[in-house]
Amino acid sequence: MRTRGFRAVSAVAAGVLVLAACGGQEPEAADDGAVLTLWTRAATESVSKAYADAYNATHRNKVEVTAYPNEEYPAKLASAAGAKSLPDLFAADVVFAPQYASQGLWADVTDRLAALPVKDRLAPSHLGAGTWEGANYALPHTIDLSVLLYNKDLYAKAGLDPEQPPRTLREFADHARAVDRLGGDVNGTYFGGNCGGCVEFTLWPSVWAANGDVLDPEGEEARVDSPEMADVFALYRSLYEEGVAAPASKDEAGPTWLGALQSGNVGIAPAPSVWLDALEQQGLELGVAPISGLAGGESTFVGGDALGIGATTEKVEQAWDFLSWTTSDEAQVEVVAKNKGVPTRTDLADNKYSAADPRTVLINGLVAKGRTPYARNFNVSFNDPQSPWLQTVRGALFGDAGRALADGNTAITKSLQQG
Repeated sequence: MRTRGFRAVSAVAAGVLVLAACGGQEPEAADDGAVLTLWTRAATESVSKAYADAYNATHRNKVEVTAYPNEEYPAKLASAAGAKSLPDLFAADVVFAPQYASQGLWADVTDRLAALPVKDRLAPSHLGAGTWEGANYALPHTIDLSVLLYNKDLYAKAGLDPEQPPRTLREFADHARAVDRLGGDVNGTYFGGNCGGCVEFTLWPSVWAANGDVLDPEGEEARVDSPEMADVFALYRSLYEEGVAAPASKDEAGPTWLGALQSGNVGIAPAPSVWLDALEQQGLELGVAPISGLAGGESTFVGGDALGIGATTEKVEQAWDFLSWTTSDEAQVEVVAKNKGVPTRTDLADNKYSAADPRTVLINGLVAKGRTPYARNFNVSFNDPQSPWLQTVRGALFGDAGRALADGNTAITKSLQQG
């Protein structure tokens, strides 16, 4: 479930951004007045257009953004690839990046990336996702992170210190139980128990924080039957069985997840960091904490979108001029951070806009600590409603927990290794 939002940005007036060498742009010759097409899924449309507006205001080249519904986007790209008519640039959910890179849908940018001054400061997990057989094909375009969001008012009513969030997954469970004892319509926590993507995004970081793995490095073998995964599922299962997790958690498939938290009746829950603004617009006072493992540590699922140059374009130089510009200080601070997005560069976590809110600095700082799962067949194995992962989730949380992870590991590995 990666349909997180970004505050829509109006067109940036000409002259607002002053381009500097630190962005790593191509020489001026690449900015020759070309018109570039950029495709994106609807979930990322506002970010892509914000980048394009700012770039267009200060360059001769012009980037035209076209967005397609999330569910139609993969088929649209496949059709364009088959017709050898891919756009000059296209973004994709980062978990699709290994698939598109392996299929040759993006142009190889290995040498260009190596010369980019900020290469070592770009989100490492996104760069990894856009790599195939040692070559780089995509750069980070947008970042979504998973964190713990907790209701400070409910914490205070439950006798918890609103300024002391949990530091371990066990403490998370204890805090949820304390809030749940308030009774009435209040629930200790909430999760998407019928949503494979939701569970990946919010429970896998606890596995990683405990130094566990979900996949092998090549993305061809599942490791969901690990002790670390079993511990995480057992904890969430107990919270549901105890009635600490809201009853609706069992059937939550994603669409009503945000609404459940907006009610103000949930004490603490793992969720997308970008929901912080939407929840506070409901008048909620929230704290933010990293997702931890059973005994500590911290991690996050680094989601979002990767952006690459369409393999069939004849405007590679001009497309790279835009792509490299998106990594610049100007783009990351004045386009992304200014509009409450997460910078794709690890050195800009604490910038002039995020500095006003320590929670934002905390969120941004997790980019360097989190992971993006890497697998060519990720979508069919994990995100699809018919995926073996969702069956595994349902069994581990609400069914035969003893067999769910072992059987699921076998089925997921088989899916990962398909053609």
